[in-house]
Amino acid sequence: MRAVVQRVASASVSVDGKVISSISRGLMVLIGIGTDDTLADVDALTNKILNIRVFDANGTMWKSSVKDIAGEVLCVSQFTLMANTTKGNKPDFHRAMPSNASRELYATFLEKMRGLYVSDRIQDGQFGAMMNVSLTNEGPVTLTLDTRKFEYVSVSGGTDKKSSENGNKVAKNQTADVAGSRSAASVNPGPTDSGVDVS
Repeated sequence: MRAVVQRVASASVSVDGKVISSISRGLMVLIGIGTDDTLADVDALTNKILNIRVFDANGTMWKSSVKDIAGEVLCVSQFTLMANTTKGNKPDFHRAMPSNASRELYATFLEKMRGLYVSDRIQDGQFGAMMNVSLTNEGPVTLTLDTRKFEYVSVSGGTDKKSSENGNKVAKNQTADVAGSRSAASVNPGPTDSGVDVS
């Protein structure tokens, strides 16, 4: 799963010219769901979103989470986050989970968010609709989170052989961690400490 998290003074979602959801200070979160994402990814991402420290406190930066400031969260499902743009100029969305399955997992994601925080402080867009999103980014502060970063991004580029080998070794370990988390999730679908890396 991928998320783009923005610290906002306010945000809203409109469908057909009508505002359907709005928040004051808090987080605007776009959510992308991959083809093989599971409950382990949901657990990892919800915990990270609610606990990442992007707000200031008593003059100290990066001190408080959205929960610490009693802020709100506006979530919008966004399959385009899963686009592969490495070849050609047309985005490839094959890594995005199909609509029906992603609708269910996204609903689980929202339920988990509301269960971990205050339910009415978690707002939502309209799944599958053409939405207009408006926000005032405070900072601006924008972060990307990815529960499968070593699977989605290959370790390559202008590195020497030794650093490339080290990177590949880390990637294999991280992939193994995710695989283990998925197995645990399939055996025990309840909330778990998945150990999935989100950064």
